[in-house]
Amino acid sequence: MATVKPKKHPLYRPKAAFDLLSIPLLGSVLKMRYGRLLLQIPFLVLAVLVTYDGFTGPNAAARNLATVTPWVHYRGLVVVVILLAGNLFCMGCPFTIPRTLAKRIAISGIRFPRVLRNKWLAITGLFIIFFLYEWLDLWASPLLTAWVIVFYFVASFVLEVIFKESAFCKYVCPIGTFNFVYSTASPTQIGVKNPDVCQSCQGHECVNGSYAASSVIRIDRIPFIDADGTLHYKDVTVENNLKGTLGCGTELFPPQMTSNMDCVFCLDCVRACPHDNIALMARQPGRELSKTGAWSKRWDVSLLVIILTFMAIFNAFGMVPPIYSLLAWFADLGFASDFVPLLLLFGAGMIVLPIVLALIAAWLSRTLTNTATKHSLRDTVATFAPAFVPLGFGIWIAHYGFHFLIAPLTIVPVVQEFLGQTGDWARFGTAVDNQWIGIIQAIALLGGFLWSMIVAQRASTHFFGKRQGFIGMVPWALLLLILMVVSYQIFVMPMEMRGTAALFAYILSTVGA
Repeated sequence: MATVKPKKHPLYRPKAAFDLLSIPLLGSVLKMRYGRLLLQIPFLVLAVLVTYDGFTGPNAAARNLATVTPWVHYRGLVVVVILLAGNLFCMGCPFTIPRTLAKRIAISGIRFPRVLRNKWLAITGLFIIFFLYEWLDLWASPLLTAWVIVFYFVASFVLEVIFKESAFCKYVCPIGTFNFVYSTASPTQIGVKNPDVCQSCQGHECVNGSYAASSVIRIDRIPFIDADGTLHYKDVTVENNLKGTLGCGTELFPPQMTSNMDCVFCLDCVRACPHDNIALMARQPGRELSKTGAWSKRWDVSLLVIILTFMAIFNAFGMVPPIYSLLAWFADLGFASDFVPLLLLFGAGMIVLPIVLALIAAWLSRTLTNTATKHSLRDTVATFAPAFVPLGFGIWIAHYGFHFLIAPLTIVPVVQEFLGQTGDWARFGTAVDNQWIGIIQAIALLGGFLWSMIVAQRASTHFFGKRQGFIGMVPWALLLLILMVVSYQIFVMPMEMRGTAALFAYILSTVGA
């Protein structure tokens, strides 16, 4: 990887926080040279088995690892893990194993095209995967799901061979993009223990890496404070060599990180730092959502967050009766396939509608506060975009939680059948009571909405001032309220169980037999 010069921004100086890597066993394992592999290898084995079953196993979605694992269990678990611990799924991502190999044999080392170094490609990827999920019924096709997994491995490898930075993770991967956005609400973040040490570091190995084809030695003069508070300096010998670690694949400089956006939690920065100055810190959940300056004011980043909230709504909308009535109406108009109707519905609902409504809300808030000449539309949208994270996350939890809770243990009989045994469907095929599922969904929606309102109120007060903060927040509060109410109405409708209908039919036939 070529040397990256950190931007001339002030170093971020967070309040003292607990370093999770200071936990004896956990920290020692994660900081090992191949510590990440301990998490990646199980996921890699699972991905291989899932792909194999997708190509060779039963076509019934409810009985195949390729459909049950990613579309029922993974989606339900990922939102819980992000909420409780952070972006651990990117940390253990199996697709980065061939990526690391590709980086060692990179044949080009060119930069990713400047025009694509943003989130527009990621937004497009998210739209494509959600559209294909509905149009091709990916949840019901083990074979197509297996091909999606193969595509991920190939795309990750090829992009890493060609480009310097981890272009697939940072600019392309829809799963990673989802994790980036909602890990901003998580209770963990990469940070530095002492920013002054970073200022004295000459190599910035955290971002540039400590790997070198031939040994390179230098001396860093590092500050430290002794027990009585006296400032001293010590000379530290730093060596980069073949045993070194690649630096941050997404080119983040830890001392300037104020957000989890683009951080895959690979901990390469921790392993590469010659001064043991990088930490995996516990923090207040969602701290960056309300922190001024923590978010980029770029259009692509702001609209990504807002669009992903609308994607949550329309992805759930694809499971309820009104969508089938709309598709039937399109069929009466002469559309023989669902391709065009779904493309129009999802394109309008997932892309056009959120952009239009965000611009209207920004225009209204500037007009109501008489600050149109002071604040641009871009800055106004960027200010309120973080408020969509909690509500969007709540919608995804309500949606993915539904899929998981109606079949929480079905992975057991699916694995049993994969191993050639008789699946115990009667024992492990039961679902959580619908009333409890409804309560969990309501809590997720209401909790996300209230959290979003708190973020919006704080953002508005800082942006428009205390006197105009409330009136400036009104358009955004109304938009968030409408989204929450619409989501609730969707979740109280009868929802298609996506493959589990066949599962329950199979359970009944098995029990009856």
